[in-house]
Amino acid sequence: MSAQSSAADTSVLLEFLYRLGQAYLACGEQTAKVELVLRRVASAYGARRSRVVIFPTAVFISIHEGENERVTLAEGPTEGMRLDQIAAVYELGAAAQAASMTPAQGLERLGEIRRKPAQLGKLGVVAGHAILSAGVSIVLAPSLNNLIAALVLGIIVGGLKVLNRNGPLFAAPMPVVAALIVSALVFFSVKQGLPVHPLHALVPPLVTFLPGAMLTLGMVELAYGDMVSGSSRLTTGFVQLVLLAFGLVAGAVLVGYRPENLLDTSEQLALVDWVPWTGVLVFGIGASLHFSAPRKSLGWMLLVLLLTFAAQKIAAASFGSGFSGFFGMLVATPLSYLIHLRFKGPPAMVTFLPSFWLLVPGALGLISIKQMLNDRDAGVDGLISVVFVFTSIALGTLMGASLYKWLTETFGYWQLQIGRVGTLFRQKRKG
Repeated sequence: MSAQSSAADTSVLLEFLYRLGQAYLACGEQTAKVELVLRRVASAYGARRSRVVIFPTAVFISIHEGENERVTLAEGPTEGMRLDQIAAVYELGAAAQAASMTPAQGLERLGEIRRKPAQLGKLGVVAGHAILSAGVSIVLAPSLNNLIAALVLGIIVGGLKVLNRNGPLFAAPMPVVAALIVSALVFFSVKQGLPVHPLHALVPPLVTFLPGAMLTLGMVELAYGDMVSGSSRLTTGFVQLVLLAFGLVAGAVLVGYRPENLLDTSEQLALVDWVPWTGVLVFGIGASLHFSAPRKSLGWMLLVLLLTFAAQKIAAASFGSGFSGFFGMLVATPLSYLIHLRFKGPPAMVTFLPSFWLLVPGALGLISIKQMLNDRDAGVDGLISVVFVFTSIALGTLMGASLYKWLTETFGYWQLQIGRVGTLFRQKRKG
């Protein structure tokens, strides 16, 4: 192979590696795992001396080519991935680690994944957002008025997201715009005498903007010792909460309300035991439509959601709501890995992410920031509670992954021993 051909091959490999890294980051994967995957891919294609450093906003890769070292630097992803795209990226990553395609073919496949439209089109995305908003409303406050408000506002916010899908420059202000519109409509309705509960009508249509997964993943990365990635995710998540709170206040002021009206909770809602479970199912169906889940994954998603919600409910009744996220993730994490690796289901991230969204740890942070607008002490206490909640969920995620690893190693060991005993027994009978 000529030096020119070798340099061209290395350039293609480098481009494939950094674009694959960008795709994994867009899926919401931990930076340490992305680094591990890219090193394995480089090794599979013959690059034995590779170095990979990943941040949420940048990708650094170097490969030794003889006596020379080739280095590339790329920016982080500009937008996230749908669930079907996430599944496709993980399948591509597994194939790349086995070198079952050329880097050029991998680049072509990444382009196809990026351009892939939602399975049910824009209408399905909007309808899915309305349905998942209704599901959150049922879980939080099952009343007919709140349900109707969640459906209508969910359609509006879903339409805004579809219009902004190909406009990354407007990605940052979109939470502010959505929160402003939702807040203005809710408080205008209240002002006109419509029986809508403000606090419970505001959260459901904005739940997809709440950075619960980002904040929790930041805590996980800090626990792994990745200070740069962890702190940057936490900062980004907190800023997104502030933007949402600003949009809510701006919308309230626009229709003549003061910021403290955001905390109106005059209506006390009674919960029926079976209704929140219905909300979980509705939320799962809506999330599957809005985020375009892969085919045959809905059943697995609902299973993880229901078991996670059950663990959270039991833990909340036994230990308090502050600890419930820990037990929810302690169930969701190993179950997602088990479905993917043992039952050949969708990638763990596909069934795992909806559990993050269902727990809605960001909703608690949003309420706390609204409280800070009026009562600084109450807001600070609320933020301390949020940090505790995120820490418990992050710890549950870490321990859930460790639990899965321990269980598989333990059962794998005993399966091996039982297999050896069976083999010896059959040999003795033949003898």
